[in-house]
Amino acid sequence: MFSEELGYFEHADERVLGILIRDRTDDDYAGAVLARDELHQYRWIKGTSFQPTPRHAKALLRRELELTAMQSEDTYHQGHNRPKLVDFFTPVVKVDLLNTSFRRLIEAEQFSSARGIIEPMMRWYQDVDGNFIEQFQTTGFDARVWELYFFAMLTELNFRIDRTEPAPDFLAESSFGKIAIEAVTVNPTEKGVGTIGDPPDLNTDEGRSAYRNEYMPIKFGSALYSKLRKRYWAKKHACGIPLVLAVQDFSLPGSMTYTGSALGVYLYGYDHDPSRDDEGRLIVTPRRVTTHRWGEKEIPSGFFFQPEAENISAVLANFSGTLSKFNRIGRMAGFGSTRVRMIRRGVAIDLDPDASEPVRFEYDVGSSGYRETWVEGCTIFHNPLALVPLDPDLIPGATHLRLREDGQIVPIARPSFHPLGSWTVLGVPGEPPSEAEGE
Repeated sequence: MFSEELGYFEHADERVLGILIRDRTDDDYAGAVLARDELHQYRWIKGTSFQPTPRHAKALLRRELELTAMQSEDTYHQGHNRPKLVDFFTPVVKVDLLNTSFRRLIEAEQFSSARGIIEPMMRWYQDVDGNFIEQFQTTGFDARVWELYFFAMLTELNFRIDRTEPAPDFLAESSFGKIAIEAVTVNPTEKGVGTIGDPPDLNTDEGRSAYRNEYMPIKFGSALYSKLRKRYWAKKHACGIPLVLAVQDFSLPGSMTYTGSALGVYLYGYDHDPSRDDEGRLIVTPRRVTTHRWGEKEIPSGFFFQPEAENISAVLANFSGTLSKFNRIGRMAGFGSTRVRMIRRGVAIDLDPDASEPVRFEYDVGSSGYRETWVEGCTIFHNPLALVPLDPDLIPGATHLRLREDGQIVPIARPSFHPLGSWTVLGVPGEPPSEAEGE
């Protein structure tokens, strides 16, 4: 709101960083110097005076970066009574208990970019529960990465994050308002009484249809209903502000490549049948769905119409909010091994109103022209009965959807590029290429 960031600089192997800014009010320029404090968080150290041109400000910034880099590290410390420095990647449990994805993160060159961007990010992440590191390294890896994704996305959207309360997961405030977000994960089915049973066979058309229309709505319903019973809206610190449930599917390896459309069907209780008129224009006919059944398990469709669901403002999903996104954005930001080649292939929404198929895309992540944001890929389903509606302007860059009275699901806001799913193929010279998780 007050300044425009024009450039970013590093000196002495990233020992100190610099930012060149333009003051929007006075239209003059200055530089800011940052260095690591006791917890290795980059913090403001000093700033230059304001100058009439960016060239003059950049010259002063360079001098201050050099002078700051010559100082000892303890001069960068803030002097606060802060907890000790924590190492997030050194195992705190036996090797055989480590999550396979965590081991891949800390050991594989292909994921060095994700490791490089997560390490400084975690220096700012507040561990409210006190068990983040242990879960991050073991059984809760996916859920903790999903939480870390939201920390990155909210920071990107200029939210101030308050994690003094353990639930909901995030209370955040920007210049446009407040929001509460609770992270939800759909986990693998465990054997036992009352469980949904084995999923359908995804190798057949019939199995994929049952997976989308019956099995996954029940999985989503179980996860979302358990959060509904927590009644976060009744907590004093979350009362009266938009409450968003942010759901991610980790039920099967790569399952999120199949389940995006299942979520909308379950939330609104409508499916949609496409057809063409005589002139070839697309016609989409809403069809009411009342229940979802798989095996002996049956649940009502339409989460937003269940008792007390009016207290949920929206449900958010981003099936690209995975380790692969950290890897791509880390590479884009210059982290990790430059030997790794990343090719992202996938499909995105075709903005042609008569299109019934997505458009394909392929990008070289390491190229200078590649761009990706944390919010990219977010889909937000707005609750038509919400007592506290969510303002779409709070989360710009996401695709916002609403249900019309005729059963059509239509966009409130939508970016020009919205990926529906992708795979990131990783390659290192001398080794066969490998595919990262699909999203």
